[in-house]
Amino acid sequence: MIQRISFVNSFFTFITLIYATLSKMKKYTQLLSTQPILKRLSIIQLIAYFGAWLSNVAIYTLLLEMKVSVSIIGFVAMLHFIAGVFQAPFSGPIIDSMKPKKLMLLLLFIEIIVTFMLLFIHEVSDLWFLYILIFIKMAAASFYFTTEMSLLPKILTGDKLQKANELHSIIWSLSYTLGMALGGLLVYLFGVTLAFVIDACIFVISFFLLYNLKMDIRLEKSKESFFQMMRGTFSYLKAYPHAMHLMFVHAFVGLTAFDALVALMVDKYYGGIIATSLALGLLHASRAFGLVLGPILLGNWINNKRIVYLFLFQAFAVVLWANMMHNFYLSLIASVLVGLFTTTLWSYTYTLLQKNIDEKFYGRIVAYNDMLFLLMAAFTSFMTGYLASIGFSLESIAVLIACGFALGSIYYAWVLRTQNIKDIC
Repeated sequence: MIQRISFVNSFFTFITLIYATLSKMKKYTQLLSTQPILKRLSIIQLIAYFGAWLSNVAIYTLLLEMKVSVSIIGFVAMLHFIAGVFQAPFSGPIIDSMKPKKLMLLLLFIEIIVTFMLLFIHEVSDLWFLYILIFIKMAAASFYFTTEMSLLPKILTGDKLQKANELHSIIWSLSYTLGMALGGLLVYLFGVTLAFVIDACIFVISFFLLYNLKMDIRLEKSKESFFQMMRGTFSYLKAYPHAMHLMFVHAFVGLTAFDALVALMVDKYYGGIIATSLALGLLHASRAFGLVLGPILLGNWINNKRIVYLFLFQAFAVVLWANMMHNFYLSLIASVLVGLFTTTLWSYTYTLLQKNIDEKFYGRIVAYNDMLFLLMAAFTSFMTGYLASIGFSLESIAVLIACGFALGSIYYAWVLRTQNIKDIC
């Protein structure tokens, strides 16, 4: 009798979960149907990110086939993020003084050229060229992302803005899932060259989709010079310190830069079980499945105060992953849980910042916010490679990352208590 009651309760819980998920997805589709600019940007984002993650599998597969050191893998992972750090101080004033469509087209064109250039990487002696290409490619990608994220608050407000950020992170996660999974399969079957070709062609498609988009966004021309705008940003942050604190809170999410850790896991534990490209694809795809699922399940539950618990849940998930990573199949399961909380953390903390800053400074503040996020991601990637090279186990590195999330929870609790943070809705 008790077992039957337990089964009935579980069944109704499952049905409730499915209903909540469908209701959440309906809100996203309604938002897209009423926002044509957001709809087209989302389509471009989906296909462009898909290609980017596809070539990402190819890059790490190529490195492992070259049998490079763990420090080089960590360095390459760091390059994927550090490029955005260097361009951030300059991108903000440019975004606030240039029409977004023209700027985004230019950035996509740069990504097309650089992606085609990846076809010339074949030997260890070409690594210096690979470093340059990754730096330029990711700088352009980061610049594009910052431009888009500073555009959203100009066309959406309140709950719609939060939903748009959640949708952005879901699309990122979905393309991450498909790109990594199919990328692993394509690289396994046809090699890395095809992945780079497909990625470049996808960026060409994205370019023309954006080119044909009617996007008449009002741009207030600033009378300030480029350097005056930069100085004005620091004056604003000094006058409104809550914005800086929210930027630091969002930066903690950069601890989820697990690319180097996953590559090292594949090299150490799974080489004799499954092909490198397939292992990379499946592990990233499993985490991305959690990334997609997270905001659907947690979007209606999350609020300003519950972010504290979400950081702690993320820390617990990483510790669990650390204890399962020696087993490929258990690691796949743990990867889903690791991704479950990440997307909601990212989208909600981003929306909090957008909600709590002046529209005049959107481009500049968002650029510096992305800089701090990418700096944390780059630091995580570099330290993963460095710690592994001096003898730290991969499990202990994961636990250290989990401790970072616990620290983020404490810091955010302090920010809530000491700063005047507006609710999103």
